[in-house]
Amino acid sequence: MLKKAIKGEILPQSEGSLHEDLAFKYRIYRPETPNGDTMVLLHGSGQDETSLVSFGSKIAPNAVLFAVRGRVVQDGSNRWYRRLTPVSFDQKDIRSEAKAFAEFLKQVTQEYKIDPNRTTFLGYSNGANLVNAVMLLYPDLVKQAVLLRSMPVLSEVSDANLANARVLTVSGASDQLYAPYAPALEDMLRSHGARVEARSIKSDHGLGKDDVKVVSEWLSGATAQLKKN
Repeated sequence: MLKKAIKGEILPQSEGSLHEDLAFKYRIYRPETPNGDTMVLLHGSGQDETSLVSFGSKIAPNAVLFAVRGRVVQDGSNRWYRRLTPVSFDQKDIRSEAKAFAEFLKQVTQEYKIDPNRTTFLGYSNGANLVNAVMLLYPDLVKQAVLLRSMPVLSEVSDANLANARVLTVSGASDQLYAPYAPALEDMLRSHGARVEARSIKSDHGLGKDDVKVVSEWLSGATAQLKKN
C-alpha cells in the first residue's frame, strides 16, 4: 500500500467520475494545465483505480491521469489476473486479461485521442506485472513504462521486439517477495531490446518518497526523449 509519506499531496481539482462503458472500469483526472502527456495507472492487488492517483499527480502534475481498475476479483481483492501462489500465476488468465486490456487501450486511445508517444504506463506490483506481460504479448502498445515492485509472470515469452520501449524498474531492497525476481525481469526486457534503467531503493514492497524522487527524475529525462522521437 502507499505509505502515508506520499499521501496528502495535491490532487487534480476534482475526482474523476467512474466510467463503466468499456471492458475495464476507469477514471480520468485532468490537471489545471495539461501538457499533452498521459499516464495510465495500474494498481496493485487489493487496491482500486484511485490508489495511485496521489502518486501519479506528484510525479506527473501536468499529465492527464488515466486510472484503470483490474477486473479480476479473487478472495475479495481486485486483481489483474488470477494467482496460484504469491509468485506463480494462472497463465491462461494472464493472456486473456492482457488481450482484453490491449483491446481496451486501443479503444481509449482512439476515443480520447491519446498520443502513444506521450503516454507512460505506471504499474505497481500486480499492475506492473500486467504491464510487462502486455509489453511482451503486444509489443507495439507500450512505448514507456514504470514498473514498481514487479516480476516476470509469463512462463513462455514470445519473440517480441521492444526496441522502441523505455522502461524504469524500481525494486525495494528489503522486499523479500519480489526483489529476488527483479534482475530476471530486467534481463528479460533487455533481451527483447527494451532500454531499461533498473533502480533498487531502501524500501520494502510498499511505496514512499524515494519512489517519487526516482520516478520523477527518470520521467523528466525519458519523457523529453519520447517527445523528440
